[in-house]
Formats: sequence, structure tokens, C-alpha cells
Amino acid sequence: MPDEIITNAPGLSREALLRVLSSAAFLVFFQSYLIAPLVPTLAAEFHAPVDVVGLLVPAYLLPYGLSTLFYGPLSDRLGRKPVVLCLLAITVVTTAGVGTAHSIHALLLWRVLGGLATGGVIPIGLALLGDIFPYRERGRPIGWMFGAMAGGMAFGSTLGALLNPLIGWRAEFFITALLAMITLAFAYRFRGSMESPASPHRLHPAEIAKGYFELFRNPRAARGYAFIFFNGLFHSGIFSWLGLYFYQRYRLGDVGIGLALIGYGLPGMLLGPMIGKLADRIGRRRLIPAGILVAAACSALLIPKFPVLVAALAITVLSLGYDMSHPLLAGIITSVNPNRRGLAMGMNAFVLFSGFGSGTLLFSVLMKHGMNVALLAFTCFEALIGVAAVRLFSEEKSTEAR
Repeated sequence: MPDEIITNAPGLSREALLRVLSSAAFLVFFQSYLIAPLVPTLAAEFHAPVDVVGLLVPAYLLPYGLSTLFYGPLSDRLGRKPVVLCLLAITVVTTAGVGTAHSIHALLLWRVLGGLATGGVIPIGLALLGDIFPYRERGRPIGWMFGAMAGGMAFGSTLGALLNPLIGWRAEFFITALLAMITLAFAYRFRGSMESPASPHRLHPAEIAKGYFELFRNPRAARGYAFIFFNGLFHSGIFSWLGLYFYQRYRLGDVGIGLALIGYGLPGMLLGPMIGKLADRIGRRRLIPAGILVAAACSALLIPKFPVLVAALAITVLSLGYDMSHPLLAGIITSVNPNRRGLAMGMNAFVLFSGFGSGTLLFSVLMKHGMNVALLAFTCFEALIGVAAVRLFSEEKSTEAR
């Protein structure tokens, strides 16, 4: 498989850049997941229905996914550096903007703008890792990135609820914007490691569309994108409504919800690089189906009313299922077209966040028939795609070995 390092960054600079990109990934997901546990609180503050406030999640995720279709080819054409630095700067502004909202409509608008601003940070960061790490070593750095995203989920969902009674949700977003500004400063310092050759492909809509069409003609890429969408749909649909789940079933307040969600993302944050190295060693064909089936089993545990500690543990292991599947799927996508890696990773993010947004909306529709009905439907769906993955990824190890 021709997949060469196209950026000769020194080892130390390469590792420093990995830390910066991981920090950016952490903050993108941190500010994204701050909202989910605050849905009951925001509904009360803005005197808005819960289902309307729940739109704050897809209002961020869907524009995020759409914007990546442009940012990926843009980074191929102009290079990764100017696009990453520009988007980090805009992220600072839009994150702070959320804290200034004084109506649900303003809050929705800032979330849409935030999704558009941050849409390219992670996919271009992943493309950049693909530029500077060979495929046989790529599991570890991608594990770091997804571990950082998982940490952002964990701390965002937890601190969003825990800190709200202490400092208020507005201060949470202002502090996050400050941290994003610090990350931008470090990214600028290590900008020399972001150099990548410009692509000859023009930024013409027809040529971009042709590039995306060619991606899906590759069976390996098409399979990967399909599982990325469906896996993202499942995880986002479950997670986005966990705050309401604990509020309705266990009558938990902000602090209780935060503590119940504290484990979500921790496995990825602690084990992400190890899972990536394991995938490099034994292949993705075993870990991807296992991760999907683990997630299905954990969502099934949320249907009966077990003690709250059992539900919290199930959510922790649920996130491990995501960490065992999606980062490995993304690793596959980084290798399908090395010459247009930004475009490939842009489609990766578009498919994932389209799944995220769709999952949130679909779960809300199913909840009209009850929380347990929604959980059962999502559990059965995830189990089915896990079984399908056993067969469809059976050749992945031999593909990696070439």
C-alpha cells in the first residue's frame, strides 16, 4: 500500500505537534459536550421546551459535519498550517460567543457558528498525522487524538453539570475560550511542523465532488464510512439524552448527573494510545466488531432500572466500545487516498457528525414512545451492525499488512 510520510518533521517537533493537536481536539469536544447535561437547566433558564433546547446538540454537530466537506479539500490545496491556525482563532471567538447568549435563539445561532468554525480542526489534524506518521505507526498518534476527544467528552459532560452551580454555564464557555486561545498560541509556535505540500487539485465544486465520488468507489473506504456513520448515530443518540435519562429515571440534579457521566470518555483518554498500538499489532478486524458489540451490550444494561452505580458503570464501558471502534475506522480512512488525505478526512468528519446529529434527532423521535423503547431500538441496531462488522472487516488485517 503506497502510503508515505510527506512531511519530514523532526521527531521531537512531531511529538510536540501531536500534543498540540490533541489539546485542540480535547477542547473541541469539551465545549461540544458541555451542553448535553445542561439541557434541563437551560430549558428552565430560557423558559423553552426541553425538545427545543435539545436541538443545541444537532445545531452544533450538523454544521460541523457539513463544513468539513470544504475544509478538507481546502487543506489539501493550501496546506494544513494556514487552515488549522485560522480555524483555531475562529473557535476562540465562537466559544466565547456562546457565553454571551441571552435567548435560546441566540444560543442556537452561536452553536451553529461554533460548529462551522471547529469543523476542520480535528479532521485536518488527523490528516496532518497521516502526513507525518506512516500507517504502521499511526495507531498510537490517532489513539492520542481520539483519547483527547474522549477526555473532552468526559470532562465536558461532567464539568458542564458540576461547575454550573458554582460558576455558571457562561463562565464555563469563557474559560474554554481562554484555553483555546492558549492552544492557538502553542500551535503557532510549532507551525513549522505543519508544513505540507499543496495539492494540484483545484478548489472547484465539480472537482471536489469528483474527488468525493471517487472515494466511495473504493470498497474499503465506502465500508469504513458506512460504519462510521452508523456507529456515530448510535453513540450520539444515546449520549445526547443521558442527562435527561438520569433526571427522569433517578431524579438527579446537575451535580448528580455530572457524577453519573464522569466515566464517559475516561477509557479512551486513558487507553486510547494503547488501543491504537494494539490495533497496529493485531489488526483492526478483531477490535472494530468487538467495540461495536461491547457498546450494544452496555446500552442494553440501561433499559432495566438497575442501581444508579450500575448505570454509570455501563456508560463508562459504553464509551470504551466507541474507543475500540471509531479511532480504528478513522485510521483506515487515513490510508485510502494518501494524495488527498484532507479530502478523505473531511468526508470522515462529515459522515461521523452527520451520524451524530441524526442519532440525536432519531432518539428524540423514538422517545415519544418512551425512553426504554428508544434504548431498545438503538441496542438492537448496534448489535446488528456489530455482527455485520465481523464479516465485513474480516480482510482488514491482510489489507494493513500490505
